[in-house]
Amino acid sequence: MTQRHIRREAVSDQLFAQLRDRILGGELAPGSALTAERDLAAEAGVNRHAVREAVKRLQQARLVEVSHGGRTLVLDWRRTAGLDLAMGIAAAGAGPSTDELARDALEMRASLGADAARLCALRCSADTAARIVRTAGRYARSGPDLTDRGAADLAWWRLIVEGSGNLAYLLAFNSLAGGAIPVAEVPADLRTAELLDVEAHVRLAGHICAREAGAAERLARELLSRSVPAPDRKAVC
Repeated sequence: MTQRHIRREAVSDQLFAQLRDRILGGELAPGSALTAERDLAAEAGVNRHAVREAVKRLQQARLVEVSHGGRTLVLDWRRTAGLDLAMGIAAAGAGPSTDELARDALEMRASLGADAARLCALRCSADTAARIVRTAGRYARSGPDLTDRGAADLAWWRLIVEGSGNLAYLLAFNSLAGGAIPVAEVPADLRTAELLDVEAHVRLAGHICAREAGAAERLARELLSRSVPAPDRKAVC
């Protein structure tokens, strides 16, 4: 493949994106050596500083590593990449489509939220539990606008995830909330069913406040699973 020349603005970012997509799309196979810095610069029409910056970002994304011999080797992204590359994976056609990735993310959201609710019931302070109950009460009194209700729902779940005391869950929640994974692709009717179940939100807050960890986990999973599209039945295990 002939490397396309890069626009002059943010050249290292653009080169990083090109190389990332070639790795994710399989053009640069795991174990293969990345083109030498000088040759990459010539192919892309950029200076070597831009190449070094792009390769550094590839290393940070765990897409390449520098071997003992000094060569930069492509890694198997399915074993090394993190959630920050989710949208790049879909855009590169390297695996699931955006819709499939959204479904996968929503399944993760349901599992994460259920366990966060369990841990929150076990670990959160009395003050946090009271805030969760008060916020659920305000949610119950909120208007019918789904955009406003979605924002209120997100803020309420943030309280629960923070109350779980699990930093890894909080960082994953931030990735979901910040759009690193396309959960916004959930079908409107599924998301509406979740948001309009005010009674479940209030009951879940009550379970957390009463320290009923098992009940909180079960209800949270049931509530969040409403936004998960049905899997493709044609898929073969």
